[in-house]
Amino acid sequence: MASTGEELAAQLRHERLLDMESRLGVYRRRAFAVLALALVASGPWLGFWFLIPLAVASVAAGLADRMVRTRRHGRFWSAFGWAVSGAMIAVSTAIIGDMASPAVTWLAIPAVTLGARFELRGVLCGVAYLLGLMLLTTVALDPQGVLDHPDRVILSVALVIAIAIFSGATQASDRDHRREAVLDPLTGLLNRSAMLARFDELEQLAGHGEHASLGLLVADLDHFKRINDEHGHPAGDAVLKDVAYVMRKALRAFDLVYRVGGEEFVVLLPGADLERTLEVGERLRAAVAEQRTDEFSVTMSVGAAAARGGGVRFLDLYGAADAALYDAKRSGRDRVCTAGTPAAIAV
Repeated sequence: MASTGEELAAQLRHERLLDMESRLGVYRRRAFAVLALALVASGPWLGFWFLIPLAVASVAAGLADRMVRTRRHGRFWSAFGWAVSGAMIAVSTAIIGDMASPAVTWLAIPAVTLGARFELRGVLCGVAYLLGLMLLTTVALDPQGVLDHPDRVILSVALVIAIAIFSGATQASDRDHRREAVLDPLTGLLNRSAMLARFDELEQLAGHGEHASLGLLVADLDHFKRINDEHGHPAGDAVLKDVAYVMRKALRAFDLVYRVGGEEFVVLLPGADLERTLEVGERLRAAVAEQRTDEFSVTMSVGAAAARGGGVRFLDLYGAADAALYDAKRSGRDRVCTAGTPAAIAV
């Protein structure tokens, strides 16, 4: 199983990718519209063949956007859509057939979004890809033109690199602020905002048949107020950190636990039915109960619920699990329950 830090980083990257693709989609359509108008206006001099690669790029971008939202390997599809856009710009340049083509500088456009989609390694690979396309459509197609006017290629290369650098700087700042917005500063777990974003994604996947079932656990530490009152808030904070670590360690790589407030945690289990959800809940409860200090022990009550396909709705699932948690508390605490069966798994 991957380390919890790697899991958390992967989840943050995926959530950021979904958000950025959603935002970029609006501006990408506007940008394509501007380029199309420019090509139509320039048609009498350059011809209208430019519109074909632009149309292919637009279709590929739309397909990639859909795949990012409905497939597990969203980063691959995001890279695919981006790469096709660059390739179509290169095709547009090749249609003209010489390095004086105004489309050469358009290869700087994909560089604008590099930082939004990829980490540093991806940005470097993207810059190399764009520069390779640029050299292919200039040096390879019109070597004499490059020898006569090398400054045009040099300035175009510098433009791509400079835009990628600026893009990386702004996106690094965005990543830092986004990380602060979705992480609980005490435990390092993702918070309620991150949980809601993740649930929206899982709801879409369930509707498309991937991970058609979804389990949800609501967990609450027993008598946590007593720990704070008798041992102080620093001791309570230490307990929350320990519990967060134990829970993350007991989960699969793609199951994530969220701290949603105080001593309450939520766990989302893609692909889990109710039986599996109860098993995971019991494993978490037992793991927490085993963590004892010299001064006191900690137990946890857990409510479980699961749904499939169109039944995967946050309010319904959370409400059922929360009601089951109430049953667990009322039935003696330190147990896992599901709605309507207060003693589903009891100690």
